[in-house]
Amino acid sequence: MTPVLEVDGLSFAYPDGHQALFGVDLHVHAGERVALLGPNGAGKTTLVLHLNGILSAESGDGAGSVSVSGLAMHKKNLLEIRRRVGIVFQDPDDQLFMGSVRADVGFGPANLGIKGAALERRVMDALEQVGMADFADRPPHHLSFGQRRRVAVATVLAMEPEILVLDEPSSNLDPASRRELADILRGLDVTVLMVTHDLPYALELCPRSVVLSAGRVVADGRTYDVLTDDALMSAHRLVLPWGFDPRSVPIDSLPR
Repeated sequence: MTPVLEVDGLSFAYPDGHQALFGVDLHVHAGERVALLGPNGAGKTTLVLHLNGILSAESGDGAGSVSVSGLAMHKKNLLEIRRRVGIVFQDPDDQLFMGSVRADVGFGPANLGIKGAALERRVMDALEQVGMADFADRPPHHLSFGQRRRVAVATVLAMEPEILVLDEPSSNLDPASRRELADILRGLDVTVLMVTHDLPYALELCPRSVVLSAGRVVADGRTYDVLTDDALMSAHRLVLPWGFDPRSVPIDSLPR
């Protein structure tokens, strides 16, 4: 089966000479939920920004290739790739800028030329998926932080992406909002790549984890195996929260 996301030999240096990625390979198949782990400065954000063409070899000194469902990352394919790969940034206020939730969620599809009843269906379907349909006419700045994050997810879902990329989805959420978002993400019929420092969240939601460190993939396997590899964790500055031991989590409760 052809991966929905193929990253092959991706290297990238910024114009100032900083080398952020060194020959990264990453293949993700449709329906997978994969956590991208690593310390600060590992290159995770640089990698993510290559997945829908925000960064490319042309914007720095780079090599390698990225393709989405067989579409190579070229200028002629950028619009379609950006529809297929939706990125939800860490701060929802980076994505919410209209006067109402409905307008924010409809902004992307409207720019694709979708109008009228078809646009309304897109908007409400996306809001239903994140449990925010009753807030369609609220100004986003009147919502709680957790609600704004769910609306930010809806703005991407309205584009009907194949891949949902989440940057630190659990950060700054209270425990109830964290749980609500986990339940939403489990129920989505979309491939998920989740960048996170929240290792228990990765274990709960993502059967597979990829560890990026100093611009290189240093591990790729079952999240449980990664988090219980003490030597790997120590070598790459991955620290579990105090009191959390993955070995205490029943294996049959982990995602498959």
